[in-house]
Amino acid sequence: MPSIATRTGDDGTTSLLYGQRVPKDHPQIEAVGAFDELNVALGAVKPLLADDANGAATRDLLTAAQKNLVALMGELACAEADTARYAASKFEKISAADVTRLDDAVATLEARGFKFDGWATPGANARAAAFDFARVAARRAERRLTALPARGRSVRQEVKQCVNRLSDLLWLLAREAETSEAAGANRGATARR
Repeated sequence: MPSIATRTGDDGTTSLLYGQRVPKDHPQIEAVGAFDELNVALGAVKPLLADDANGAATRDLLTAAQKNLVALMGELACAEADTARYAASKFEKISAADVTRLDDAVATLEARGFKFDGWATPGANARAAAFDFARVAARRAERRLTALPARGRSVRQEVKQCVNRLSDLLWLLAREAETSEAAGANRGATARR
């Protein structure tokens, strides 16, 4: 098996998808890196989910989001000159259906009637904090994404929408985690009396 250490990046460059070399701090590489961090943050939330139907549904939603992130990173990792080539490729791409899935998940959570005013104070419990950490990673990645057009790299509308909805979803999931664990703790205290 070949070594992961190719040494081709020793000069401070890396390859885009179809072989073009760019500096490791190139805006597209910064964006791909931010989405890679988000992918890891989503993975870190999954072990904290409950082993019930709600936890399984959230785990499935996060796994689908992670698959979208892999597709997004592939799309961002090609040069502007190669976007048509990428569009014609067999690689998975974020679609309107992916945005709809996130919209539906946001609507489902909002329908539960969470009450919130102003800024959240993360850290009520480990799961809520993990969702908030993923949320801020999503917003950082979104900032890197929205900076690309000014630097000559177009971004499809579905990609921007998907990232924005994912950030919103993670905020709601953090608030749900705060609420559900607080309710569980109150029920437990009542039962112990």
